[in-house]
Amino acid sequence: MRYVGPDFGRVPELSANPTRIFFASALLPDGWHDAVCVEVDGQGDIASVAVGVVPDEGTVRAGIGVPGVPNAHSHAFQRGLVGLCEKHVTANASFWSWREQMYALVAHLTPSSFEAIAAQAYVEMLEAGFTSVAEFHYLHHASDGRPYGDLAEMSGRILAAAQEAGIGLTLLPVLYSQGGIGGAGLDIGQRPFFNDFERYMALLSRCHSLTKEVGGRANVAIGCAAHSLRAVGPEALKALAAQGPSLGPLHLHVAEQADEVKQCLAWSRKRPVAWLLDNVSVDRRWTLVHATHTTEEELHQIVAANATVCIAPSTEANLGDGLFDAATFVELGGRLAIGTDANVRIDAAEELRWLEYGQRLRREARHILAEPGGSTGSRLLRAALHGGQHALGHDAGSLTPGLRADIVALDPSHPLLAARTHDQWLDAWIFSGDSRLVQDVWVGGRQWVANGMHVAREGVRRRFERALTELAALA
Repeated sequence: MRYVGPDFGRVPELSANPTRIFFASALLPDGWHDAVCVEVDGQGDIASVAVGVVPDEGTVRAGIGVPGVPNAHSHAFQRGLVGLCEKHVTANASFWSWREQMYALVAHLTPSSFEAIAAQAYVEMLEAGFTSVAEFHYLHHASDGRPYGDLAEMSGRILAAAQEAGIGLTLLPVLYSQGGIGGAGLDIGQRPFFNDFERYMALLSRCHSLTKEVGGRANVAIGCAAHSLRAVGPEALKALAAQGPSLGPLHLHVAEQADEVKQCLAWSRKRPVAWLLDNVSVDRRWTLVHATHTTEEELHQIVAANATVCIAPSTEANLGDGLFDAATFVELGGRLAIGTDANVRIDAAEELRWLEYGQRLRREARHILAEPGGSTGSRLLRAALHGGQHALGHDAGSLTPGLRADIVALDPSHPLLAARTHDQWLDAWIFSGDSRLVQDVWVGGRQWVANGMHVAREGVRRRFERALTELAALA
């Protein structure tokens, strides 16, 4: 099969960018204000924010404005597993048995089907209130492990999908160089992920070149990731960390599964987070994904290192991972971000809701992550905005001049918001609502969602359906 490469021209035509957006009410850094006008400059950044204004004829009118939510951890291709992993086919089903089903999907993916699935995931993210995504991208090669003609073929497909959907992207090419902790060989299903350190650095360089091909319209950043202590040996991990800040954000799966902790103890006599923090220079650039099975001492160490923890509550529940002790982490001053991970369900409100609900189940109490006297939904959203901004390494997350104009407008006419105001809107959206409350979405000042529908929804949906049909025929 001949692969023609990603089509960076597949970007929908948008109406002229608004220079002024008027919100009946908006959440600003110092709280809620009514009659807010956000002016956007030619670069897609917020030029000014005015309060108590009367909109003129040239101003776009919107509902309830809030900063767009960063999605700090995604494997977009796993949206292709929808509906395939809930049949009881083995006793003691777990993350490890689910992983075999994921490998089966990978075996049949082509660059074109991969791109179609990613575009669908990104369209859904925008319609659900996410305006940016950190794509933890480890599917680099063909099913037999051979690289494509362009080493970054699959990374280019991610870039093209993000451009078509309009989502802000932090692309995290992933180093994956062994099959298990302690240097085990690769399984057959892991061959498409493999790069040694030298080839990985060449991949990173090529990804930086690709960002120039998409041009100035792109809201794209490049970071890097090590898959896990299972998939990256000590020397390679230390070498990656030693590259320094020029590589941007650095992400790592760690301590997701109890079995992973047992394996690490057998290998090093230390738990995964403890080994990492004792052996690698972890700092504010780092995002530790999941960190589910951590001790309080390890939480103290993460906070001291100024690293972010990203959790993906819906995926962690779906895979039976366990519950991260977010309450203690936040009490210690820790920084949290949220992600959709396997993209079983794509909804910003649901991830925030289950972030809180998981802690309520742990502590058998309510309002665990709220501040005294404050709204739980508001605290959850602010935490996700702050942590996501760090994890993605971008200038967004607040309706503040100089930051990127990534904005979500909630629908004030939705019945769940009737007779509610300010933080009550957030509590209603997060605890009682879902993506249907998201009315309009702007990324970098460009409107991609209007009246709840993405401008490219239908074309992306058709390609997604074709991809799933082709994959089902190969299964």
